[in-house]
Order: sequence, then C-alpha cells, then structure tokens
Amino acid sequence: METSTAPQVPAPTVPVMTIERFAELSGLTPDTVRGQLHQGNLPLIKIGRRRLVNVALLTAECINAEDWS
Repeated sequence: METSTAPQVPAPTVPVMTIERFAELSGLTPDTVRGQLHQGNLPLIKIGRRRLVNVALLTAECINAEDWS
C-alpha cells in the first residue's frame, strides 16, 4: 500500500478570515497580505465594509493546482 506524499494540513473551519488573522496564521505581515490581495495573488471577498481573505477559494485553488496522485 502506497503512502500519500501530500502534505497533511488541517483545513480551516471558516471559509473567510480577516487580514490580520490570516497574516498571523501564515507568518506574513498584515501589509504583505494586503499587498498580495491588492495584486490579486490571494482571493478577496468583501462583506459589508470588511475585506476578508477567501480561505475556502484559496484552499480549492491550491488543491486543484497540484497533482496529488
């Protein structure tokens, strides 16, 4: 039986995250996260006046971008 080489990363329990929380969990600075959002490298969703990182879409994009088999 083959062992999967895919990294085992726990999925977040929320589909969106504040910029500050995403920065804290990813190890980036909030300014870096804002820059990546502005450049379109991270998915953004606007809910009311708040801009949040769309973690669900980011996770789906990462899974679809890699060949895990």
